Amino acid sequence: MKLSKVSIQRPVTTVMVVFIVILLGIVSMGKLPVDLLPSIEYPYALVMTSYNGAGPQEIESLITKPLESVVGTVSNVKNITSTSSNGSSMIFVEFNDGTDMDVATLNMREKIDLIKGMLPEDADDPMVMEVSPDMMATMQIGISGSDDLVKLKQIVEDEITSKIERVEGVASVNISGGKEKEIRITLLPDKLKGYNITPSTVAQSIAAENLNLPVGEVKQGTSSLTVRALGEFSSIEEIRNLPITTAGGVIYLRDIAEVEEVFKEMTSYAYINGKPSISLSVQKQSTANTVQVSKAVNKALDRLRAELKDIEITMIYDTAEFINLSINNVASTAISGGILAVFILFIFLRNIRSTFIVGTAIPVSIVATFALMYFSGLTLNMVSLGGLALGIGMLVDNAIVVLENIYRHRENGEGRKDAADKGTTEVGMAVLASTLTTIAVFLPIVFVEGITAKLFKEMALTITYSLTASLVVAVTLVPMMASKILKVEKVDEIKRRKITTKIFDAWSAVLDNIDKVYRRVLNWTLHHRLKASLITIGVFIATLSIPVLGLVGMEFFPASDEGSFTIDVTLPKGTVIEETFEVVQQVEAKLESIKEVQEVFVTIGGGGMLSSGTSSNSASLTVDIGSVKERERSVDEVADEVRVLVSDIPGAEFSVSKSSSMTVTGGSPISIEIAGDDLEKLKQIANDVVDIVESVEGTREVTSSFEDGIPEAQITINRQKASMYGLNMATISNTLKTAVQGSVATRFKVDGTEIDVRMVYDTSRSEYLKDIKNIAVTSPMGVNVPLSEVADISISESPTSIYRENQKRVVTVSSALFGVDMSTAQTAIDQRLKEYPMPDGYTYKFSGEVEQMMESFSSLGLALLLAILLVYMVLAAQFESFLHPFTIMFSVPLALTGAILGLFVTGRTLSMPSFIGLIMLVGIVVNNAIVLIDYIIQLRKRGYDRTEAILEAGPTRLRPILMTTLTTVLGMLPMALGIGEGAETMAPLATAVIGGLSLSTILTLVVIPLNYTLFDDISRKLRGKRKKKKSQEMAV
Repeated sequence: MKLSKVSIQRPVTTVMVVFIVILLGIVSMGKLPVDLLPSIEYPYALVMTSYNGAGPQEIESLITKPLESVVGTVSNVKNITSTSSNGSSMIFVEFNDGTDMDVATLNMREKIDLIKGMLPEDADDPMVMEVSPDMMATMQIGISGSDDLVKLKQIVEDEITSKIERVEGVASVNISGGKEKEIRITLLPDKLKGYNITPSTVAQSIAAENLNLPVGEVKQGTSSLTVRALGEFSSIEEIRNLPITTAGGVIYLRDIAEVEEVFKEMTSYAYINGKPSISLSVQKQSTANTVQVSKAVNKALDRLRAELKDIEITMIYDTAEFINLSINNVASTAISGGILAVFILFIFLRNIRSTFIVGTAIPVSIVATFALMYFSGLTLNMVSLGGLALGIGMLVDNAIVVLENIYRHRENGEGRKDAADKGTTEVGMAVLASTLTTIAVFLPIVFVEGITAKLFKEMALTITYSLTASLVVAVTLVPMMASKILKVEKVDEIKRRKITTKIFDAWSAVLDNIDKVYRRVLNWTLHHRLKASLITIGVFIATLSIPVLGLVGMEFFPASDEGSFTIDVTLPKGTVIEETFEVVQQVEAKLESIKEVQEVFVTIGGGGMLSSGTSSNSASLTVDIGSVKERERSVDEVADEVRVLVSDIPGAEFSVSKSSSMTVTGGSPISIEIAGDDLEKLKQIANDVVDIVESVEGTREVTSSFEDGIPEAQITINRQKASMYGLNMATISNTLKTAVQGSVATRFKVDGTEIDVRMVYDTSRSEYLKDIKNIAVTSPMGVNVPLSEVADISISESPTSIYRENQKRVVTVSSALFGVDMSTAQTAIDQRLKEYPMPDGYTYKFSGEVEQMMESFSSLGLALLLAILLVYMVLAAQFESFLHPFTIMFSVPLALTGAILGLFVTGRTLSMPSFIGLIMLVGIVVNNAIVLIDYIIQLRKRGYDRTEAILEAGPTRLRPILMTTLTTVLGMLPMALGIGEGAETMAPLATAVIGGLSLSTILTLVVIPLNYTLFDDISRKLRGKRKKKKSQEMAV
C-alpha cells in the first residue's frame, strides 16, 4: 500500500507519527553539542628532543637527521619538517588523511626506540605527541584589582586556579604574570676570600641542613613510634645563623652573605587596560565540548566574583562566545529565510490554508533533521546548521509540486481524498527523482581528501537528512492535510478579502507581464534557433572570461571577523625586558587614538606554546574591538590602521594578525619555501625574495624564517692553565652560574608554600661583562684564581635555527595580505620569482594556505565531475532515455557561470565554501528543467506537435518554476548577505547558489526548450537513418 494512501486513510496515525518525530527532534536538539566547526583530527605529530648546550648545527647532525631518517620509514608519512635550534630539536610529521594517529604515534615511538642508543648520552629522550587544536587555550582570563602582585598570585593559586581545574572538561590552567618571593643569599666575595671558603661549600651546607629525614621506628611499651629528625628551616633568622665549618673554625652564614626575602626578577608581565594583572590560560580536554566547558568555567568565575569582591576577574578571550554568536546568527538566518520562503508561497498560492499545508514542511523537516543528527553523532556547528539554513527554501519544493497537483485535481471537481491520492501518486516519482538529484551531488564528497571532506561531510548529511524528511512530509503529511483542510477558492472569493487584494492584484499583474514577455521570447527563440544559440554561447563565454581574466579571486577559506586582533612585538635578540616594556607603552598610546578599541591585554616576555624559557625581547597585545554590529569598520581595516600607526616606532618589528577560531588553515596566506644546502646562500636568496614579495601590492608583514643570531658572551677555558690550578670546566661553570644567574640551593617552606633559596654573588660585582673577568674561582688548594687567568671572553652571535623539509634545509618567506585575494597575490609573486636568477641546486615552492587551496580545489574539481555524472544517471533512469538527460544537463554550465557572476558582482572569492556551492548547484538547477521537459513529453504524448507542446508547457510551468526558485533563493538570501558573526564563512556558498540558480532559471526557461528542439532533430535524424537502413535491408 502506498504511503500517501495510508496517510490519507489514517490521519490520526499520521499526526501522531509527526508528533513523535517532533518530540524526538526537540529532545535531540537540546542534547546536540554546540561547536564552531565539525570535529577535525589533524594528521600531524611532533617529536621534541632537548640537548642542553648544543648549537643548531650539532643538533641537526646528531639528533634531527637520525630522527628524520627513522621517522620517515613510518607508513603513511606525507611530509617531514624540522627546526634545529639551541638546545632543542623539533620535528613536525604530516601523515596522509585518514591515518589513525594513535597507531601512527605508537609506530613512531617504536622506530625512535631502535635508535635511542645512537643519540648523544646527555640528550633527553625524544618526546612524541599528537598535534591537536586542543593544545591551544580555549579561554584566557585576566585577574587584577590588587597592587600587591605577590598577594594576588597567592590568591590566584590558592582560590582561583584550583576551582577552575576542578571544572569538568578542563585539562589544565597555566598562570603567567605576578610576582614571586624568594630567599636571596648574596655572597660577599671579599668575605669568602678572607675565610677561604667556596660558593659550592656554602651551597652544600645549606642543602644538607634544610632536611627532615625519617630515622626509623622504636618501641615504647606496647606501641611503636616513628622517629624523624627535624632540620628544615622555620625562619629567615635561622638561615642567617646557619653554622658553616671551615678550616679555621665555625663561622655563620651572616658573616659571609646577606640573607633577605625579596621578589624574584620578573621575566614576564601581564596588563589589562594598563593595570598589572595575572593571566590564566585554560585548556580543555580533547574529548570535552568547548561551549559546555565555557559555561561551566563561567559559572565557577561568577561564584568566585561573589566570594572575592576585591578581585576583578575579566574574560579576555573565550572561544565559546564567538561560537554562540555564530550559531545564533546562522539560526536567525535560517528563520529569516524560512519566513521569506513562506511569504513567497502565500503570494503565489493566495490561500492561507495552502500556505499552511506547504509551510509545515519546513519546521517538521528541520525538527526531524535534528533527531537524525543526534543519532548520527553530529554536532550543531557552523557547517551543519549552515546546511540547514541553505536548504530551508528547498524543503518546500516537493510539497509545492504535490499540493499544486492535488489542487488541480480538486479544481477538476474530484473529492478531497481522491484528489489527494491521485495528485500525490502522479508526481511521486518526479519529486523522488528531483530529491535524488539534489542528494546525489553530495556523494562525491566522500572521495574528496583533506580538511574539505571533514568539514563538509556534516553539511552533506544535514542537507540529505532535511531533504529526505521533506520528501516524506510531501508524500504523507501534505496529502493528509490536503484531504482535510484544502479548499478550492474562486478568484472573486479571494478578491473580497480587502487586506490582501492589493498585494495579490499587484503580484498578478507582475506575473501576467512576465508571462507575456516570456511567451514572446520563447516564440522568437523557437523561430530563430541559430541566433538564440549564438546569444547563449556569447553569454556563457563572457561570464566564463571573468575568472580567466582574474576578476574573481581565489582563497582557501574565508576569514571571520571575531572582533579582536593581536599585535606581536619583537625587538632585537638579547633586549632587556625593561626596553620591551617601553616599546609596549608606545604601542598602547597609539591604540588610544582608535575609537573601536575596547580592551587591551598585554603580556611581556614569556615563551610560546612549544618553546622553553622566556623571551625578554618579545611582547603580545590582544586588542578587543567588540562585536561586528557595534562598529562600522571591519577588523581587517582596524588592524591595517594599527600597522600604519606602529610602523614609525623605531627598533622593533610588529606583526598584526586577527584572532581566528577557524583553525582550518595551516600557515600564512602566502608562504614560500626555498630549499638548498648552504645556509649563507639561503639567507641571501631569502632576503631577495622578501624584497620581491614586499613589492607586490597588498602584501603585509613580509618575514623570513632566517633569524638573526642571539648575541652572547662566549667563555673559552684554557685547559692547560686551568689544570695547573686543579680547575676543570665543571668547577668554573658552576662558579660562573652562581655569580651571574644564581643557583637554587634549597627550598624554604612558608605559609603552606615553598619558595626558592637562591644563592647569588653581589650584583655590583657581576652586573657587566668587565666584572665577569674578575670573578674569582677557588681551586681545590684554596687559591682564588681570577677568571681572566684561565679563560678568554669574546662576544659573538650564536648560530641561528636550521629549518628542514623532507631532509633538506629550507628557509620560509611568509606574508599576510590586505585588500587582495590569495590567488592574485600568488600569481603576481610567482611571475616576479620566475624572473629571479635562482642559483643551481636551489628551488622554491608555495606552501601553507596556497598549497592547501590547490589540493582542495583539485579534489573538489573531481567531486564536481562525479556529481554531474551521477545527476545524469538519475535523469537517464527517470526518463528511460540516454538523450533527454543531455537536454536538461545544459542548465548546469549556465548555472556555474551564474555562480561565478554572482561572486564577481558581490566581490567575493572562489573559496572552499563557494566551490561546495557549485557542486550543490549541479543537483538543484536540473529540477526546473526536469519539470519543464517532463511536461513537454507528456503533451507530445497527448498529440501536440513539438512547437505547440513547448509553447504550452513553458508558460504553464512558468509559475511553479518561479515559485520553487524564489523560495530557494530567498531562503538563502539572509545567509548570502553575510551579516553578523561568522557569516563570512557560509556567505560565498549561498552567493554561488543564488547566482547560479537565478541565471540558470532565466536561461532554462528559454535555452532548455531550444536544446530540446536541437536534440529532438538529432534523434529524428538517427531514427531516420535507422529506418532507411532497415528498409534497405528488407529490400535486399
